Amino acid sequence: MTSTVLLSALFSGLIAIFASVSIEKFGGRLGGLLGSLPTTIIPASVGFWLTSHSIQEATDALYAVPPGMMVTACFLLCWRILPERIPTRSLRIRLMWMTLISLFVWSLAAVLMVLSLRTLPLSMAFIGSMTFLIQIGVGAWACANNPPAPKGQNRVRMAVYVARGGLAAAAIGVSVWMSSLGVPLLAGIFSVFPAIFLTTMVSVWLSQGQAVQAGAVGPLILGSASVSAFSIASAILVPVTGLAAGSLIAWFAAVGLVSVPAWAWLKQQRT
Repeated sequence: MTSTVLLSALFSGLIAIFASVSIEKFGGRLGGLLGSLPTTIIPASVGFWLTSHSIQEATDALYAVPPGMMVTACFLLCWRILPERIPTRSLRIRLMWMTLISLFVWSLAAVLMVLSLRTLPLSMAFIGSMTFLIQIGVGAWACANNPPAPKGQNRVRMAVYVARGGLAAAAIGVSVWMSSLGVPLLAGIFSVFPAIFLTTMVSVWLSQGQAVQAGAVGPLILGSASVSAFSIASAILVPVTGLAAGSLIAWFAAVGLVSVPAWAWLKQQRT
């Protein structure tokens, strides 16, 4: 079990670095979509399947991912709405307040979501599917009202990349560990803790300016719906086709049904 947790965490950390670099190099629109591809969820889902005590626990953890992504969407919207409303001219002080407020919003929303999931008389499959559709709607709205999304112009230090990867690795490692303890709802929610998005927002703000990170919020919300799509597809396919084949088909389905149409729509919006 320990090796599964560590491998999942390591792979997630490497993917997190790629995600944030994409936003800086390609701008908020394309970079936001590339950065939100269903990548870190792959090692998390593999960890769920390998460490859960039953198929039901694994599928519950996967169906809890879309509600978790909705919580993360609330976190991202904070970075669009609040920066200009913080009454200080200092960018670093605004950044400090933004970090604290957005994490508080995520924590509060996550607690409320977990309590709701435990009390609602609905199946996790239904809840996961509905929140996936809601996320697409929220993401489309955010993109339709998206501010300019320029590319980053400044170089980023290697230490910043390492910090991004380390935080993402820690989040996925903890989520897989929670799954092994038999708490699938918490595992599913924590697997989408905004470690990548937080480190991306903070470091891109510091290195590239506020406009780059603000322009990435809408595409990140819409693009990360592919994470929810992957988790739902994995919950359906893996018990039937096996872990490797099911994960592979789920990834292509998520990218083909969410990421590619989202990019085509965003490109049309820009022209």
